Amino acid sequence: MVYHKGLHRYSVILAVCTFGLIFAGGLVTSTGSGLSVPDWPNTYGYFMFAFPIDKMVGGIVYEHTHRMIASVVGLLTVILAIWLGKKEERKWLRVLGYVAVAAVIAQGVLGGLTVLYLLPVSISVGHAALAQTFFAIVCAIALFTSRWWGEEHSLSADNVGRRLVWLSIGTTAAVYIQLIFGALMRHTHSGLVVPDFPLAWGQLFPSLSPDAIASYNSRLIDANLWLAADGQVTGGQILIHMLHRLWAVVVTVMIIWTAISILRNRLLEKRVRVFGYYLISFIILQITLGAFTVLTRKAVDITTLHVAVGALILVTCVLLSLHAAKIYGVRRSPASVPVATKVENQAKGMEAIV
Repeated sequence: MVYHKGLHRYSVILAVCTFGLIFAGGLVTSTGSGLSVPDWPNTYGYFMFAFPIDKMVGGIVYEHTHRMIASVVGLLTVILAIWLGKKEERKWLRVLGYVAVAAVIAQGVLGGLTVLYLLPVSISVGHAALAQTFFAIVCAIALFTSRWWGEEHSLSADNVGRRLVWLSIGTTAAVYIQLIFGALMRHTHSGLVVPDFPLAWGQLFPSLSPDAIASYNSRLIDANLWLAADGQVTGGQILIHMLHRLWAVVVTVMIIWTAISILRNRLLEKRVRVFGYYLISFIILQITLGAFTVLTRKAVDITTLHVAVGALILVTCVLLSLHAAKIYGVRRSPASVPVATKVENQAKGMEAIV
């Protein structure tokens, strides 16, 4: 495989820009600016990039900036796909570039529909989930175009390494589900329906009786955490909030299990072992941010960082899974199988993952 240094660096830049886009999207949600610009694809009748700077005030700053970053990321993605099509010899990677273009176009359409249909929950959650998926795809492309990925790696017969492949894939799935739950909580305005932490209304799991819910509503209004004009907090919102909290426990266990499995095995390659430190650091930071999101009553900076770190955790798990699959394979292979055959089987397995 021919290594294209410029292509790899470009894909890394696109991944960084995509992370910036996710951060900007988090700011839109955290500041409640989703409908600050009520039309789409224009901005108050202006062509997006012709909108006067002096009119960018209040929530318009967040929403309009988010749109402009999204447009730039979309253009950069098209350029990446064209570049892959002209320079990349691996057909599956060229196809992945086209998938990235399709994903960013779909993401733009979903973003527009969230505005035109006044932030419907299903479309808004889909928009958030697809953003995370697109980020993972772009980061994977950055890895696939790296010099390291292009080097030949004889599949290790280490069963511990092979178990790590499936453990990391399972952890990735758990994190992705948690991000969907988080998006559902944000877009159903369920973030502060349980305003205490680590307990929930002073209990491990809050009561959902009519009297209890009536009490919660009264206390939330008295604490200026909820407006009576917005209607009553429902048991469904409380369940969504608790689902996010409880699944966070599952994710934490999975991440710690994965990290310990990596760090306690000194025979694993250094390139894989470093992911253990990343995962431990990110999950500690994420739990802290999650707690302070509640305790600070959804402070904009804390809430947005919580969204951004969640995206970093997902991508870390995705890249770990790909590294482990590259080095250890996804199937148990006898030691007698020739190295060339092992490499071929590994490549087929990676194509299946992608």
